[in-house]
Amino acid sequence: MAAASRRNARQPVVQGAPAASRLNSGEGRSLVQAVSFTRMKDGTREDYQFLRQLELDYISRLADRLLEDFEQERDSLDGYQVTRYEHALQAATRAARAGESEEYVVATLFHDIGDRLAPDRHGEMAAAVLEPYVSDEIAWIVRHHGLFQAYYYAHHLGEDRNARDRYSGHPYYAACARFCEKYDQASFDPGYRSEPISFFEPMVRRVISLDRRNAHATHHDRERTRDDLGRDRRP
Repeated sequence: MAAASRRNARQPVVQGAPAASRLNSGEGRSLVQAVSFTRMKDGTREDYQFLRQLELDYISRLADRLLEDFEQERDSLDGYQVTRYEHALQAATRAARAGESEEYVVATLFHDIGDRLAPDRHGEMAAAVLEPYVSDEIAWIVRHHGLFQAYYYAHHLGEDRNARDRYSGHPYYAACARFCEKYDQASFDPGYRSEPISFFEPMVRRVISLDRRNAHATHHDRERTRDDLGRDRRP
């Protein structure tokens, strides 16, 4: 047990030490540098600056994790004539061939990535992942596409196919309906020749990037500020 504890030891952050450094135990093992606290309220400025840099490094590799996770879509819900993997490639291929923007195509590729872990809220999960990198409209489409897609089958199950009309006055209603009509509901064709994932990978890396995230964060901050000011002016 003592040996295991030594192997798992992490060195606390030293004030003024480089955040990305690794320390050696003297026994030929590299020890991962770690924060000084065991309770977050005891953390120091150095601790949290160190963690922020690690967090940004981790976020910068999100495209890698998405592409790796996307491979899991090959083993997905049975019953359709294509896998979720092929469905996503097909929908994204249709969007790319129709001239949609790169962020639209990437969002189309990943619109169902929440299916395996959140089947009842998969659009919300996918939108939460993509929202920092895409426009408000595209994030809204991804978040609500499940409800809009139900237009094509809900009545066969004794449910309301027009449930999406609760959003009929929303500025993105038509865009979401268009997404479902052109790309989502139409992409279950085993005879369609989709582009391979290698075709989309450069787009994914351009869209799911820290630069794009930072640009959208600035935009979202401005939008929130404008909304807050509007609320402050209301009687």
